[in-house]
Amino acid sequence: MHAPKDRKEAYRQMRAKQAAERDRARKGMLAGEERYLPARDKGPARKFARDWVDSRRLPSQYFLPFSLLILLATWVPWPPEIRATVLNIVIAVGWPIMMIGVVVTGVYVAWKVKREVASKLPDESVKGVGFYAAMRALQIRKLRFPPPTVAPGGKPVTPKR
Repeated sequence: MHAPKDRKEAYRQMRAKQAAERDRARKGMLAGEERYLPARDKGPARKFARDWVDSRRLPSQYFLPFSLLILLATWVPWPPEIRATVLNIVIAVGWPIMMIGVVVTGVYVAWKVKREVASKLPDESVKGVGFYAAMRALQIRKLRFPPPTVAPGGKPVTPKR
C-alpha cells in the first residue's frame, strides 16, 4: 500500500478496506465462524441449541407456511355458502390448532434444550438458551441464520471450547 496523495484517495482506500472487511465478515457469518457471529449467536450453548433444533423437524417450523395457507384460503373468492364454511373451519379449527401447536412445541423445545445444555455443558449458562432455541424452531429452515450445519435426523455434536 502506498500513502494517499490527497483526501479523496484516502477515502477511496478506506472504503475499499472496509468493503473487504465486510465481505470477509459476511462470508465468516455464513460459514458459522464463531468470531464473526453476532453476540446473540456466540458460545457453545447457543451452538448446541442451533444444532439440536436443526437436527429435528418440528411442527413450529411449519407455522409460517401454514399461516400463509390459511391466509390464502380466506382470500379465495369462494361462493357465499362455501365461504362461510371455509372461514368457520379456518377460524374455529385451523388457527387454534396452529397456535396450540406452536406454543406446545416452543415450550417443549425450550425445556428440552435447557436440560440438554445443562447436562452436556455444565460450565455454560443456560440463561436465554431455551428461548433462543424456541425462536429458531419457529423459523423456516432455509431462512435460519446462521445456516444449519446439521441435517434433519442428524445428531447434534457437543461443541468444543
